[in-house]
Amino acid sequence: MKEAMLYTPLDENRVHCYLCSQHCRIDPGGIGKCGVRQNREGRLWSLVYGKVIAQHVDPVEKKPLFHFFPGTTSYSIATAGCNFKCLFCQNADISQSPGIYGYGVSISAEQIADRAQEHGCASISYTYTEPTIFMEYALDVAALAKERGLANVFVTNGYMSREALDAIAPFLGAANVDLKSFNDEFYQKQCGARLKPVLISLEGMKKRGIWLEVTTLIIPGLNDSDDELKQIAQYLVGLGAEIPWHVSRFHPAYRMGDIGPTPVETIRRARKIGLEAGIHYVYTGNIPGDAGESTLCHSCGAVLIRRVGYSISKQNLNNGACAKCGTVPAGIGMN
Repeated sequence: MKEAMLYTPLDENRVHCYLCSQHCRIDPGGIGKCGVRQNREGRLWSLVYGKVIAQHVDPVEKKPLFHFFPGTTSYSIATAGCNFKCLFCQNADISQSPGIYGYGVSISAEQIADRAQEHGCASISYTYTEPTIFMEYALDVAALAKERGLANVFVTNGYMSREALDAIAPFLGAANVDLKSFNDEFYQKQCGARLKPVLISLEGMKKRGIWLEVTTLIIPGLNDSDDELKQIAQYLVGLGAEIPWHVSRFHPAYRMGDIGPTPVETIRRARKIGLEAGIHYVYTGNIPGDAGESTLCHSCGAVLIRRVGYSISKQNLNNGACAKCGTVPAGIGMN
């Protein structure tokens, strides 16, 4: 347990937490919407500092990040909790269960950095749950990682406050942000959140020079219309046409078991919409072996990185540029 950052005392021992855009006002003894930050006698505490509930060595492509040191591994960690309440959560067992903050193995920041290096990882990813809610721990790990030459990656819903982004940005090399919909009603009903703060975070990350990739999980009947997909695509083009967009296939999960998997053709249609809007790199997700997994030169269409699931082979790359036309693909560590 560690005293939380980014909170303000209020009257009658209440506190205002502004770590994320939920802006919880928490009564004495109460816990924020994330389930892991508690007011104890007028002071706010993180209940999950150093309590790791998941840790794995993952391909960086699993985040997914396709333009950030492709082919490397990332030491991936999470604590319990989340500031969203997504009805379709893929990791509900470690993010949504009441009292989940009591679970996890105590591991120091130094041990995480050590393990990442021992496994030959190029980066540490803060993922599986929402990293914003374990920001105190993430900051300590990220500072050590940067000192040791390891990159840091956030896989996030983008709901951190501006102050939280200011704190972590100096240490972040890349982020994959879930843009779950372009409809505020979807965010309210399906996630217990709002759209605008996510867009503010995306724009803030771009402005701060963090490498960005964006993922949208396409759910039948909820966010799969041509109009909405075009809105997302047009927004991303305005933010930066070089930002990769991952359009992923939904599978029934958590409280959304009554909706079937997304048809493969819907995912391919979403990819086509993104490319036609002007996004340089649009990828199909959760369809192993699909042609939409590979990186193509956005100028001439040559295959630069062929992917089958998380297995990759680089082709037609010469010193980081397309061997056919000389165009340099966007990203970091692409050569």
